[in-house]
Amino acid sequence: MSTCATVSRSLDEPVSGTAATATTWLLLEQPGPWGVKALTSSHLDRALGRALEAAADDTGVRIALIRRPGRHADPGTPAERQVYAAHTVPGKVWLRGTTTRDPGKLLDLDYAALGAGDHRTFDTVLGGRADETGPLALVCTNGKRDRCCALLGRPLAAELTASGVPGVWEVTHLGGHRFAPTVLVLPYGYSYGRAEAHTVKEVLHGVQEGRIVVQGCRGNSAWGRPGQAAELAVRTAAGEYAADTLSVVRTDGGTPRWEVTVAHADGRRWRVIVAQGASLPPRPESCGASALGAPARMDVVAVRELHAAAPAC
Repeated sequence: MSTCATVSRSLDEPVSGTAATATTWLLLEQPGPWGVKALTSSHLDRALGRALEAAADDTGVRIALIRRPGRHADPGTPAERQVYAAHTVPGKVWLRGTTTRDPGKLLDLDYAALGAGDHRTFDTVLGGRADETGPLALVCTNGKRDRCCALLGRPLAAELTASGVPGVWEVTHLGGHRFAPTVLVLPYGYSYGRAEAHTVKEVLHGVQEGRIVVQGCRGNSAWGRPGQAAELAVRTAAGEYAADTLSVVRTDGGTPRWEVTVAHADGRRWRVIVAQGASLPPRPESCGASALGAPARMDVVAVRELHAAAPAC
């Protein structure tokens, strides 16, 4: 059976620079079935879902629903729901967790502050606290958006859970169906495509050691897509895999060519030229697409380390 994911894999479409963008992720547990737009087409109150979408709009916060891996027969309204918030900008990375009986309280959060990395309202409104259980692995499994996410994502989530990997959740939407199974790892915010169980385990082990695995990485959600590709290119060129060390500090230009400046915490800087290309030949961008397309791709043209000018005599 040909799917958008099998075609993308067979054509070796690059995954770098394809991650969803968000400086902060807000995750709400919602068991049972999900629809195409899960916030408003699940068993979460639809009016609440619309209000949450509006509250997070243009703040840098991305809201997603999560559920435990396994069967998804509707269990009714849960008495208590898990809630997480994670900020992914290097130097300010954090992961907070809590539970709530009233998801409507999420409307009392300061979304602009959350997007900027301030978790105080998450703590005061919801009783949030630093989550010390380890990194989260969020596997996209929403088959209503694309069947590849269900066909490939659910078995991956189940395998990880069965093998005892902690912190595994199913999530509603990470974008890039054709790269399924897709996984977001928090708190650092790196996404992975065409993930396999052994790869996810390696990624999570790396996170626990403060290290980023570049293989199969789509990018860090804190950056726009040119920045995602540039940062990964610098990691490879410089052999720098420590988490929380590289930041995209400037992006000049626009479609289809950018100059991205990537800075290291130790003061080093690189200029990366990124060009937008088209993935050819045309292929289905999702299983539900009625026409073939040529998805945009981020091609790194050059990586150059910048050297500080010598001080004047």
